[in-house]
Amino acid sequence: MGQLSLSIPFAGILVSFAVFPALAPRFWHRRMATIIGGWVLLGLVQQTLGAGALPAVRGLWQVTVEEFMPFIVLLLALYALGGGIAITGGPWGRPLGNLLLLGFGAILASLMGTIGASLLLIHPLLAANGYRFEKRHLVLAFIILVGNCGGALSPLGDPPLLVGFLRGVPFFWPLIHLWLPLLVLAAPVLGLTYVLDVYFARREARPRPQKLRVKGGLNIGLLLALMLAIPLEGVWRPGQVDILFAKLPGEQLAVTALAAACIALSEQFTPRAIRSHNRFAWSAMREVAILFFAIFATIGPVFALLQQAHLPEQPVLWFWASGIASAVLDAAPTYLIFFQAAGGHAASLAAPPARLLTALSAGAVFFGPITYLGNAPNLMIRAIAARRGVRMPGFFAFAGMMVLVLTPIYVLMTLLFF
Repeated sequence: MGQLSLSIPFAGILVSFAVFPALAPRFWHRRMATIIGGWVLLGLVQQTLGAGALPAVRGLWQVTVEEFMPFIVLLLALYALGGGIAITGGPWGRPLGNLLLLGFGAILASLMGTIGASLLLIHPLLAANGYRFEKRHLVLAFIILVGNCGGALSPLGDPPLLVGFLRGVPFFWPLIHLWLPLLVLAAPVLGLTYVLDVYFARREARPRPQKLRVKGGLNIGLLLALMLAIPLEGVWRPGQVDILFAKLPGEQLAVTALAAACIALSEQFTPRAIRSHNRFAWSAMREVAILFFAIFATIGPVFALLQQAHLPEQPVLWFWASGIASAVLDAAPTYLIFFQAAGGHAASLAAPPARLLTALSAGAVFFGPITYLGNAPNLMIRAIAARRGVRMPGFFAFAGMMVLVLTPIYVLMTLLFF
């Protein structure tokens, strides 16, 4: 069975996620698990017909244990910890304060990761602007800067760069090579957001200033511990652990166990007042978990197709190819495929001028906000904003807005750097 036909379930998942929420939202929310599960089942049947039932089931189990489980447990831990920290007061809620929060969030994303920074700051941004009628522009800018591009300066910031670090790219390489492209992208996005925010704020009553307060010390401590543990995966190699025919690196199992412990501690000891302030609910993660399980389960044939493509070593092609692929696929495995296609030798790829590695790294990180599927925080931010009453655009409307805003910036980055 050809790789193209094996890619049908993945394409079906993307189309279902793009079409049903807009055309039949009530049906989608009630039947999402059934629809997505049907596509996963189709992929399993295809694999069974091609390789046999036992290899197909083992393959699905291996993907679940090795890729989905560490990913989703870490995601749920960051969601729980971020939802257990309450930031109230401060200058947010007014145009200059919102600009400050977005800029600070972009910097923080490289220090603690886009997921952690997003879940820490999206609540105070939405709470401070709760009185505003129009705040979607702030959420969209937040997705671009905090949920994606702000993580470009360190391996802690974005999963694709962590993949590179785990394969030998120096820790400070992203800071040296990606700070200027990040500045070229962030400056116009911040400028446009500020102009829109000033325009919308003129029609709204000004909020009363409040003293900045931060609550949730336990969750802050657990979040810092988790963020410090993640880079240790690059230097600690205890060996493989067998879990019913699947193998998981010991360091990844340790981080997953730590993340699970953080969830338990956060759930047990976080005051209900903080959860209530952040309007925290596990139901917001249901759609995210189902969707990403389906993506991990069906994305293999798509990556096989990408590996068959042979791109000439022209940085401009690698920038756009890795970027477009990362916009609709998970950015981390997309980065890995292009990294391996470029030779997979970190020392030679990272050596100056490192234009090829810069191009594929920039594409994997900066194209993430193009669709809701481009990076894990996108769907979480969307779910949290929707729960707070923000009418977020659908899949195609969101992609259209992002393409309109970001394509000119990508073209400028191409002319300047690639």
